[in-house]
This record gives sequence, C-alpha cells and structure tokens, in this order.
Amino acid sequence: MIGYLTLGTNDLQRAAKFYDAVLGILGATRDGENERYISWAVDGKEPSLCVIRPFDGEPASAGNGTMVSLHAADQATVKALYAKVLELGGKDEGGPGPRGDSGFYAAYFRDLDGNKLAAFTLGK
Repeated sequence: MIGYLTLGTNDLQRAAKFYDAVLGILGATRDGENERYISWAVDGKEPSLCVIRPFDGEPASAGNGTMVSLHAADQATVKALYAKVLELGGKDEGGPGPRGDSGFYAAYFRDLDGNKLAAFTLGK
C-alpha cells in the first residue's frame, strides 16, 4: 500500500551521506535523485524512502508524532543500524531491545534533521 515516504531536510548532501550509510545496512541504494530529493530502495518492488527539500521553500521540520519504521532482517541488523546512526550524529530515542513480549525488537532514533525513525524486526 505504501509507495514511498519523504522526510524533509535542510541540507540535502548531509542527509544523503547519513542515509547512504544507514540504509546501506539494510541493502538499500539510491534509486532516484535530482536537485530537490534523493530516494533509496532495496528493489523496485518495495517502497522507497526519500529525503527532500520542502516544495514550498520553507525550512523542513520534523513532524510531532510522525515516525518511519525500517524493517530489519534480525536483531543484529537493528543493533548495527542504530550504532551507525549514533556514529553519524543521529540522536538516541530508545536503544535496541525487546518491546513487550511479542517478539518485537526495535531501536528508535532521530536523523540529522530531527526526523524520528525506528529499526525493527519481529521474532527472536
């Protein structure tokens, strides 16, 4: 149902370096870009994630209550992605660990523009 997600950025090149490294852990590569946006996907059949300069020319800002969740293959990948985010200057919003007893394992963080994301996996 979801085709793509966009996150606003005020510094496209800084965001690009951050997401090249972070999304590369999930096997995603750039699949489109121009002077306003860059997008990444694992393949053409899955949704993509984009960073974009807002169309209205106003500064990008993080939405309160908005979060993008990235599916990871396993707990080790969640941990690696979270560690890379912090290494690159992202902010902690809840370290890797189980959430409840349903097998949901996640880490929460903010990118360099303040957008909130999560990396998660299901199962043990």
